[in-house]
Amino acid sequence: MEREQYLAAIKPRMPEKRYIHTLGVMETAIQLAKIYGENESKAETAAILHDIAKYADIEWMEEIVKTQQLDQQLIGWGSELLHGPVGAYIAESEFGITDEEILNAIRFHTTGRVAMSNLEKIIFVADMIEPNRKFDGVERLRKKAQKNLDKAMSACIRHTLAFLIDSKQAIYPLSIACYNDMMKREDSEG
Repeated sequence: MEREQYLAAIKPRMPEKRYIHTLGVMETAIQLAKIYGENESKAETAAILHDIAKYADIEWMEEIVKTQQLDQQLIGWGSELLHGPVGAYIAESEFGITDEEILNAIRFHTTGRVAMSNLEKIIFVADMIEPNRKFDGVERLRKKAQKNLDKAMSACIRHTLAFLIDSKQAIYPLSIACYNDMMKREDSEG
């Protein structure tokens, strides 16, 4: 499928504001892929489809998790966490995407995970720093993303965890594991 076909397919599945966000993630992901020598087409596809399940019915998403043997720990965590893995399921089942790198970038774009690929990091970071995002510290994250993908990913997962802690929300174990992995990588790099 081409960019315009994917965009036409996702537009009816989300509010206009989320569609605009998706366009911002797409442009940011392509830019980061250029900087870090990653496949721009894969970055574009993963970015366009990353929020395809964001507004899906929660009961339907939980049913998909159960019937498609997705991570059962996801049940009860809400659409914020379910939409990544369910989005990967939709990308594969409805759009025929079989590239695991693209599917994993969609699957883990909200939680992160241990040993993320560069494409996964690009989508995670692009989702947080796209031009329509407005929060304290976003400019600092954008600058980091232009210089060092691992440092940007590390800063983004720290920002995510701080937000969850400050708002007294539970933290999914995979996100903690991602944080620990990024910290170990920083320590080993000196």
